[in-house]
Amino acid sequence: MKVKEIENYIPKNEQEKIDKEAMIQFASRNEDAFLRSNLMAHFTNSAIITNSKKDKVLFINHLIYKSWGWVGGHNDGIEDFLAVVLREATEETGVKNVKPLLNEPVSLDNIFVPYHIKNGKFVGDHIHMNLAYLLVADENEQLVTKVDENSGVRWFTLDEALNYVTEERMIYIYKKIFDVLKSLK
Repeated sequence: MKVKEIENYIPKNEQEKIDKEAMIQFASRNEDAFLRSNLMAHFTNSAIITNSKKDKVLFINHLIYKSWGWVGGHNDGIEDFLAVVLREATEETGVKNVKPLLNEPVSLDNIFVPYHIKNGKFVGDHIHMNLAYLLVADENEQLVTKVDENSGVRWFTLDEALNYVTEERMIYIYKKIFDVLKSLK
């Protein structure tokens, strides 16, 4: 199983160190770690999309969580984390010319996902073993709402973005990634 990207990741803090070890152990013990068929946990990818000036982020308003936040999705058997998140970024925002700002993840987090209904089906509590990336896109490109997943797509300044996040547990993660983004300015 391809977990080199996780093995090579240098944790920024104690939380990432523990989450990294959990991910490596999980992948080694679960052949379906990259599939949603593993009902306890599975790998996912997310990204903060920024503009070329690195002073704005592109967020979507998630239907399930009723909060503005990053783009991303499940690996669904694909072990190339960056390829998955690039596809998801285009699908969820309509932005066609999106590319990596960095080619490696900038955050590593095991995120608890509470039970919910998706596409009319019950999804039980589980964990997203998530790698997050920084992507860059043209803020003048046309945005398209993916109505089965989000109710809006919008650029926010870095200073205002967190005011629109209603998922308290995600603010910590977004702040970590914003710190990386600010360090690249």
